[in-house]
Amino acid sequence: MKIPAPLALAVGPALGGVAVRALARTLRIRRDESAAAPLWAAREPIIYVVWHGRGLLLPYLYGHRRCHVLASRSRDGELVARWIRRFGLEPTRGSSSRGGSEALRRLARLLRSGGEVVVVPDGPRGPREVLKAGVIALARLSGAPIVPVAVGASRQWRLGSWDEFRIPKPFARCVVRFGEPIRVPAGHGRAGQEAARKEVEAALRGLSWRVDEEAHA
Repeated sequence: MKIPAPLALAVGPALGGVAVRALARTLRIRRDESAAAPLWAAREPIIYVVWHGRGLLLPYLYGHRRCHVLASRSRDGELVARWIRRFGLEPTRGSSSRGGSEALRRLARLLRSGGEVVVVPDGPRGPREVLKAGVIALARLSGAPIVPVAVGASRQWRLGSWDEFRIPKPFARCVVRFGEPIRVPAGHGRAGQEAARKEVEAALRGLSWRVDEEAHA
């Protein structure tokens, strides 16, 4: 039976929040935050990037940082927006296809005032683990560094969605790791922006591979 959209929007985020909190309490989670710690200590603005399929635990673990998160204007984006609010995160609505330029300008203003933002650079529809150029534009506009983030689990379910969304199984070992900051100079031309895009994409892929290996070690 298909759940009516208003009911899904009203109930889904609350149930999802309860489920993630209950699941997280069973997990053995190891964090390596050493790459981000100097930025946190200096209160620098930060752009975090995480693949669409790997972000389930991050609102629970880091909602206290009160980051702003880019979420699409679709119905799924509304569900995500309501869900992340339950952990203390603040959605900024827009995507590469709808309202993207306006959302990037808002995020750039937040960063210039010292805020932190989260971008899912292969969302909202993929291709999976292919980084879109919007996050590079945001780094150029704001001057903020890009920090890759990845989560791996020793045992997990993978959904049949385009992003192969990952849900750790209860009592799994999980690893959360922050990558080294990547800065994008404001004067980069088109070729430089593409080189930066490839650099961030490679860093995020490499970090994702690393946490998978560490979770299984």
